[in-house]
Amino acid sequence: MTNLSLGSEAHQPSWSGSAPRSGRQFVDSQGCRCVSRWGPTKSLAKVVAIGVKKTPAMNGVLHVGRYCEEQMSRILESIPVTDLWGVAGRSGKKLAAMNVHSARDLRDLDPKWARKTFNVNMERIVLELCGIPCIPLELIPPTTKEQLIFSRSFSKKITDAREMEQVISLYAQRVSARLRAQGSLTGHLSAWAMTGWADTGTVAHSAGASVGLPTPTDDPITLTKAARALIPKLFPTEGIRYALAGVVLTDLRQADGVQPLDLFRSEFEGRGVGQALDAINRKFTTTAIGVGLGGLKAPPGWEMKRELLSRRCLTNWDELLVAAA
Repeated sequence: MTNLSLGSEAHQPSWSGSAPRSGRQFVDSQGCRCVSRWGPTKSLAKVVAIGVKKTPAMNGVLHVGRYCEEQMSRILESIPVTDLWGVAGRSGKKLAAMNVHSARDLRDLDPKWARKTFNVNMERIVLELCGIPCIPLELIPPTTKEQLIFSRSFSKKITDAREMEQVISLYAQRVSARLRAQGSLTGHLSAWAMTGWADTGTVAHSAGASVGLPTPTDDPITLTKAARALIPKLFPTEGIRYALAGVVLTDLRQADGVQPLDLFRSEFEGRGVGQALDAINRKFTTTAIGVGLGGLKAPPGWEMKRELLSRRCLTNWDELLVAAA
């Protein structure tokens, strides 16, 4: 099944005639079901999507231009406000306390009041429900991520600070490789760990700590040292059995747009340590070499078990599926 959602004012005159016909043609030519939703804005396209799912007779194709204002009001009245894009559970509870329960109630709010009470995104949603485009289409997805995370569950519980130091060191180096792969630098590092929700042998606990970096960097040594400095904050008491942990990089920016003064640069910056590690790991394996506790000859005993991992037939040449005629 293919989904197509469009919210654009430029093509509105042709929706009424082309939407159902183009949907049927796609089914006929490609042999698969196409769910097409048209609306003058992205928020109204979401409303149409809800209607398509609830009405099988529409055959997956619908545009909002076929309804008059009174009909649209009744449709919006039937949709809970929390079903809309950008209205999370916390915002939904706050709106409910203000007697705003449906998409129609939200549409009838004053946009400026919505911005003052909530944020600019809520103002945009109100305007979009009125048919005014405020959230542009992303025809080309962003090439870089705004944050990078490396997190895993453990095959055995970790209760020792020394083992957690090894975990955080290894995770910091692996997420730094992702940082260099997208050509970015980070200015902020966070580490967290938590117990398993079903583990009755320990007190439920989660801990997190973060640190700002003096200058944006992608150096694995600098990031590993910063992550290891957070270890004491992850073990406030003895006896905690951690089940998973992670390292998060935020405040990302393009590497070619940052030129810090030499006075503030780390002693390891400019030596190409990260690039050398990446080249070796690409040639051999992803964990062939590392820095400090991250440079392990054999996988640690706490690493996630992967004996039953599915074959990566879409991303790894060595694991392609073979079909015999």
